[in-house]
Amino acid sequence: MIDISWLLIAIPLVSAAILLLAGRRSDSWGHWLGTIASGASFVIGAGALFAIMGKPAGERIVDRHLFDWIKAGDFSLEAGLRIDTLSLTFVILVTFVGTLIHIYSVAYMESDKDRRRFFAYLNLFIASMLILVLANSYLLLFVGWEGVGLASYLLIGFWNHNPEYAVAAKKAFIMNRVADVGMILALGAMFATFGGVDFATVHGGAGAMGQANEGMMTFIGLMLLLAACGKSAQFPLQAWLGDAMAGPTPVSALIHAATMVTAGVYLIVRSGVVFTAAPTALLVVAIVGAITLLFGAIVGCAKDDIKKVLAASTMSQIGYMMLAAGLGPIGYAFAIFHLLTHGFFKAGMFLGAGSVMHGMNDDVNMRNYGALNKVMKITWITFGFGWLAILGIPPFSGFWSKDKIIEAAFAANDGIGWQPWVFGIVTLVGAGITAFYMSRLFFMTFHGKARWTNNDSKHLVKRNPHESPALMVWPMIILAVGSAFLGLVLGLGNVFTNWLAPVTHPDGLQEHAPVLPVPVLIALTLIVVLLGAGLAWRQYGANQVPTTAPTGSALTRAARRDLYQDEVNEALFMEPGQHLTRTLVFADKKAVDGGFMGLGRLAGSLGIGLQKLQNGYVRSYATLMLAGLVILLIVVFAIWN
Repeated sequence: MIDISWLLIAIPLVSAAILLLAGRRSDSWGHWLGTIASGASFVIGAGALFAIMGKPAGERIVDRHLFDWIKAGDFSLEAGLRIDTLSLTFVILVTFVGTLIHIYSVAYMESDKDRRRFFAYLNLFIASMLILVLANSYLLLFVGWEGVGLASYLLIGFWNHNPEYAVAAKKAFIMNRVADVGMILALGAMFATFGGVDFATVHGGAGAMGQANEGMMTFIGLMLLLAACGKSAQFPLQAWLGDAMAGPTPVSALIHAATMVTAGVYLIVRSGVVFTAAPTALLVVAIVGAITLLFGAIVGCAKDDIKKVLAASTMSQIGYMMLAAGLGPIGYAFAIFHLLTHGFFKAGMFLGAGSVMHGMNDDVNMRNYGALNKVMKITWITFGFGWLAILGIPPFSGFWSKDKIIEAAFAANDGIGWQPWVFGIVTLVGAGITAFYMSRLFFMTFHGKARWTNNDSKHLVKRNPHESPALMVWPMIILAVGSAFLGLVLGLGNVFTNWLAPVTHPDGLQEHAPVLPVPVLIALTLIVVLLGAGLAWRQYGANQVPTTAPTGSALTRAARRDLYQDEVNEALFMEPGQHLTRTLVFADKKAVDGGFMGLGRLAGSLGIGLQKLQNGYVRSYATLMLAGLVILLIVVFAIWN
């Protein structure tokens, strides 16, 4: 299967092209073609996974040449694939979860007249993400990077007849272009430093360059971080993620669980050798992750839109992953482990949210829900598995991956100085806040008193909630099983950490003990998680939830407005940019155009004046000649004397 691994990308790419070119003729079968294409990529990816598992650990990195790509003078770059434990982890996550989302979408988008176009975009998304994770050079990775950005723009704005949704798509597109600037600058610096942009050249020279020119390695690391912040919605480029909920709910599941927002974490871990040679950049990665972790968690506490709570949750959980990646080799494997388990339970919860919306006539306001566990039992149970997983309740998947990050955070910087205490406490506090806002979502949606009715009422919304069809329910069940057991299967005996070892710490890893004993950290984490969940139950499970949001504290009002991130961006970037643009336009019109136009008018006036002398009368010309002769004689006389 490794020899035909290029089909992983080619199949969904060809499928997307067929669906876009066939147009309405594929309305009746296009959705199934898209689903089969994604499933075929999963089968090939699984075959490659088993082939790599059959090799010794030292031979689990295989490069496959595809074709000669760029040749200029002494520089040449091939297009090739890198099949290793890290790329295959992403391949399985993207294609397996992506295929389940395709199946779910067959029913979810059944009434949409552009369903086949939706599946074309999904296939394009899958193919682009596979290029990104399988590329053997940063330049080919950038091709997938741009493809993912394009596909996300098309999917977020899929219902672009709604101006608000079209604006959300543009917002995501533009903020991802900021990330592109980071990638392009990093590519240029790599080429100038190493003379190439393929992984073998850059990673092979990073260690020596780190000793010779750490400043350059820090610059490359910070530019890669800028790229990761835009793509993974990390501080300060996180403002687009909440608005991206404008797309159909399966899109949200795909973007948040398996594809786009995980790309930044992949980039950091794939570039681990670069960051190890640039400890300052590595520390900034951890700081950005810590800030985003708390930022997303606080925002999630105040949202009433079920999808926006999950979006804030994604931001926060990826903050955990970025923080882990910023801890260096000790955290690389834990970041990817949490990314993998998160892919399952977050996809399950997004599909569960879509199921709730399907039953509630697309209402996303949780204040209009309540007691849905009585009428949507499968959705309730499967969503509950995801809820327990993200809380980190043992033995659910999140416990095995998130607790490892908390332990690693308390061992940051080899347990020396301020880092273990600051990063460790941030992860611990984040676990408690996560438990609160996710429990708030769960109780407001599925428990308490119903805030809807089947009958006409002056006080409650009229809805007729019901369980979703089988094509939507079965993907949720499969993801719920993963939410429950995936972490247990991969976490016991450090199976997953050892699997990633050839990529994340090829020279071996010396683990350091956290500043607090591991059993104490596990106990503390469970205590804060139960406290958070208990507070949420008292406020939103046991008590009546008002259908109109109360005014709330200043922090609550700020969280509802995403901690004013849009206002900050407008004040710091948009308005100064607009003023600068207006100034340049004014200077261009008045100084540049005005100056040249003035000279033109002066020359025109002189021409008109001279034109009057050319009147055709002989006596005028004789007078001018006489005047000229007189002036000439006066000048000669003056010089002579």
